[in-house]
Amino acid sequence: MQRQLARKKIKLKSIKMAYYDEGAGTPIILLHGFPDSADVWRNIAPILIKDGYRIIAPDLRGFGESEAPIACGSYKIKYLMQDIIELKKSLALDGPIKLVGHDWGSLLGWCLITFYPEHFSSFVPLCVGHPRAYLNDGGFEQQQKGWYTMAFQTAGFAEKMFSQNDWAVLRLFSENNPEVDSNWIPDLSRPGRFTAALNLYRANLKPQKIKVAFPPTQVPVFGIFGKDDLYLSEAQMAASGKHVGGNFSWEAIKGGHWLPLEKPELVAELITNFYALPLPAIKHNLKTSEAKTWEGILHVAKKITKQK
Repeated sequence: MQRQLARKKIKLKSIKMAYYDEGAGTPIILLHGFPDSADVWRNIAPILIKDGYRIIAPDLRGFGESEAPIACGSYKIKYLMQDIIELKKSLALDGPIKLVGHDWGSLLGWCLITFYPEHFSSFVPLCVGHPRAYLNDGGFEQQQKGWYTMAFQTAGFAEKMFSQNDWAVLRLFSENNPEVDSNWIPDLSRPGRFTAALNLYRANLKPQKIKVAFPPTQVPVFGIFGKDDLYLSEAQMAASGKHVGGNFSWEAIKGGHWLPLEKPELVAELITNFYALPLPAIKHNLKTSEAKTWEGILHVAKKITKQK
């Protein structure tokens, strides 16, 4: 999957979504994060395709060539989940399939395997651990590294602060990552697109509103963490197992935050090695009284996500 390949377009209920669909065989959905697009997978996707996988990599709403709703509330995680479930159904991916996420795509993936577990057979989050582990177990290191999430909350000010003087703060923020000039600035400079990207944080990371219950998912999870990540603590990935009811493992590797670009061969190898492991069948029909309580929560949560 190279940047020059044409994206496909599909009309979902609330947006027109752009996505890559390459290869044949076992399907994998790849979810990107901020401030990327599906192109963040351009180094790793060809490896997975060569290994016999079909890669479906969408531009999340507001990013890449997907539509960017104006309202901040349109970027709530429940709408992003709807987009992925609708895309999956539209492509006739009927059974549980494999899921990989990076950055915000990891957070979205955690939510998908929690509230729509019947759609996914496994999950590989890159860099970002379980939302509750991020909030409660990341420690002081995570508070320091996550300073920008609060800076992004102020509409207008954040846009100006990061983009003025030829995006000087964005360059500093990312330690002059090569993506700044090749992809991020061209994408974010389009009218309304930087605000759309920041709306992910504004719609979902207001501390006083993060009260969602997360039942323990039974979907097998394998996390990959870069030891030199600028924005995330290792503790928040390590503690994620507390929130997984089924199989959970993780590995820290040498690398920074953009592992799909920095370490594509190693990441692909770790993913395919995980896929080769014998994993127990996932049982979604829960039996215990606690499980029945969670089933009720899931039922309500899914009704909420369908509401506008």
